[in-house]
Amino acid sequence: MKADIIIPTYKPDDTFCLLLQKLRGQTFVVHRVIILNTEERLWDEALARFPIAECLAKLPCPYTLLHVKKEEFDHGGTRMLGAKHSDADIQIFMTQDAVPADEFLVERLVAALADKDTAVAYARQLPREDCRLVERYTRSFNYPAESRKKSRADIGELGIKTFFCSDVCAAYRAELFEKLGGFEWPVIFNEDMFFAAKAVMAGYSVMYAADARVIHSHNYSVRQQFRRNFDLAVSQKSHPEIFEAVSSEAEGMKLVKSTAAYLCRAGKPWLIAELFVQCAGKYAGYRMGKRYQSLSRKRILSYTMNPDYWRRVWKETDR
Repeated sequence: MKADIIIPTYKPDDTFCLLLQKLRGQTFVVHRVIILNTEERLWDEALARFPIAECLAKLPCPYTLLHVKKEEFDHGGTRMLGAKHSDADIQIFMTQDAVPADEFLVERLVAALADKDTAVAYARQLPREDCRLVERYTRSFNYPAESRKKSRADIGELGIKTFFCSDVCAAYRAELFEKLGGFEWPVIFNEDMFFAAKAVMAGYSVMYAADARVIHSHNYSVRQQFRRNFDLAVSQKSHPEIFEAVSSEAEGMKLVKSTAAYLCRAGKPWLIAELFVQCAGKYAGYRMGKRYQSLSRKRILSYTMNPDYWRRVWKETDR
């Protein structure tokens, strides 16, 4: 069985070098690494600043480097370009800042796809050392220590979590990925969750593989939380058949309550103020995203994390 790793990059840095270094020691040897870089000029600048070329040369497998223009990047479409250049049985999508926590990442993701009805398996995300406490707890809430296989039968219990999946690090069974049409595009966000929902509703399963671990977290500002959740809501608006049936807002409220309780138990109740400020930013962005159709283009561009997505969509609309 062959497994390829597909990684979109944009201004790759020393964390990407560390990711490549960690791939060298994997117990399951990768067949090929496919890099989808946005803007060739920025790749050349990164090569001059970081030992990327050296790390690539030391990989135990060949690699393919493809460049796309910034205005053409799409969360679904660009990843599909990588999938088309793969002939492996399993395609593992990662982001450039997801660092394997140990040498067993690939082996355990491949093992998580052992059942032929499992379409995708995603890894557990552990916080970086510099991760703030609130975000650290969020990691543990969304990525617990116990693995779980999720299917259509779990929707009543898990709700929106049934469809949760993350291309920060996720392995797809290539046969089913192609059969189900892969990722949709153009898409502003959530290409992974849309595929997972499609797979579940088609009778397949999604596996959360807690023993496959990557180190990945962000310390987003309130503004960044606003913009990220604006795009999240826009993406959900495009799939009412998923998100009107299962509420993501209920899951968000559950996280807020659980985090507040954790901060009290940890003896740091003053951080609840930080939590509420972060949540206010998230909720405001989410609510604005839900009503994006009533907003001006200028306002949308000021709210989104993905302005090039909108420019492409509007270009097609205006034709």
